[in-house]
Amino acid sequence: MTIDSKLITYNDLERLYNSGKSMFEISQIYGCSPNKVVYWMRKYNISRRSRSDSAYVKQNPLGDPFKIKTRLAKADAFLYGLGLGIFWGEGSKSPQISSLRVANTDPDLIRTFRDFLVTIYGLSEKRFSYSIVCFNDIGPDVARAYWASQLKILPERFGKITTIPVQGKGTYRKKSQYGVCTIQGNNVKLQKLVFEQIDKIRRKYMKVA
Repeated sequence: MTIDSKLITYNDLERLYNSGKSMFEISQIYGCSPNKVVYWMRKYNISRRSRSDSAYVKQNPLGDPFKIKTRLAKADAFLYGLGLGIFWGEGSKSPQISSLRVANTDPDLIRTFRDFLVTIYGLSEKRFSYSIVCFNDIGPDVARAYWASQLKILPERFGKITTIPVQGKGTYRKKSQYGVCTIQGNNVKLQKLVFEQIDKIRRKYMKVA
């Protein structure tokens, strides 16, 4: 069967394209050239994805791996504000990072941020990754065991631990004796949504133009 002998319908083309298939992959299904698929995309006025959008769909064939909780109880609303505040203050804002990344020495803060992403956005545990940076006067295994216990995850989730030289004789020994833990909620679309929420708060309450 070719695309000329039996015209592809709007529903079929939209379904295939939204499933993440490329123009080439669709052309292989219908035995035609990619240019013919482009023709029907234009004819049906189906919007083309950007390269980043195409990559996202490929990585998430079942749709977004999160679901925003729209009806928030009082406790959830508090957690929502707290989670945004944590990321605003402690999170990485680098455009090169496609995840929600927070680093801190306080396990309560790390747990709270994780609860925020799980409770408000439904992000699953498999979407999180963890790492540790510790000083060279504490063994990596000790740091790994501490953070694994605090976050209730397997020690193997941390992978290789980065060790840095001691920086002077400050009071870090009490505050960060087990190093700095970084948690990442890995989803670029969710990252953009959180950035947008923070920007709305900034504009509303701080009157930023």
